[in-house]
Amino acid sequence: MKLETFAFFLRVLLIAPLGAALGGCMTSSPIWEAHFGEALHHSMQVQIIDPDAAMHVASQPGVDGKAAAAAMDRYDKSFEQPPASASPYAIGVSSGQ
Repeated sequence: MKLETFAFFLRVLLIAPLGAALGGCMTSSPIWEAHFGEALHHSMQVQIIDPDAAMHVASQPGVDGKAAAAAMDRYDKSFEQPPASASPYAIGVSSGQ
């Protein structure tokens, strides 16, 4: 192998990692991030028929606060687990009363 060829390959081997390292520092991310979420916002706006619908109609009288809170409490309690029976052998057995 000639000395010039060896020197050329040595330079390439030294410069290639440097170029790869500098290429890693450059990013195109700001270009992508500038438009991030535009498709989502566009899709959401297309699905809304009238964005100002709340402004056109006066609010209807509804349930007072205490009744609404009680209704929500009952609703939440409807999803709780039923209490476990005292005896595991009492499943399906009635007292006959």
